[in-house]
Amino acid sequence: MPIADKIAAAKKIDEFLRGVTTHAGLRLKYRITVDPPLPDERDWERPEILVELAGPDSALILERGGELLRAIELLAIEMLRLPGNEHEKIAFDCMKQRAMRIEELRMAATVAAERVRKTVMPYEFSPMSSRERRIVHLALREQSDLHTESQGEGSRRCLVVYPQNYKPAAKPQRKTLP
Repeated sequence: MPIADKIAAAKKIDEFLRGVTTHAGLRLKYRITVDPPLPDERDWERPEILVELAGPDSALILERGGELLRAIELLAIEMLRLPGNEHEKIAFDCMKQRAMRIEELRMAATVAAERVRKTVMPYEFSPMSSRERRIVHLALREQSDLHTESQGEGSRRCLVVYPQNYKPAAKPQRKTLP
């Protein structure tokens, strides 16, 4: 379901970012684009609102793997009260970091696929966000000899790549004494 009023949502994001940059003393500029044009092959992400940040404090925003960028994005999503299944409708980026991370995840998916094929054993990624797991799922969706699953709970949720007909080794049954 699309965001009901994208222009109003973009204005709220603008107010929010103006407050964040002013009160935090961040030297950043930002551009908010409603219905941004994206390449057709980018089916893993189609945001309805794209926020691009740049400026002298970009390095600060991208430290620790873009932790501050993701935090600002999450606050904006919460401010708009978007349900969890609609978080992908808002995307924040800084200095093209998002595109680089997507390419990194796609390369990691390829490496994991080759490793699973070679070892015939599952490969478990480190915990990652639902958006990042989705990118890996989509990167491997056409690999008929593999399948992917998300496992775990909350912030510990990760993605596992399995050989197509993988059966886990049976656990030895416990015997109880009468």
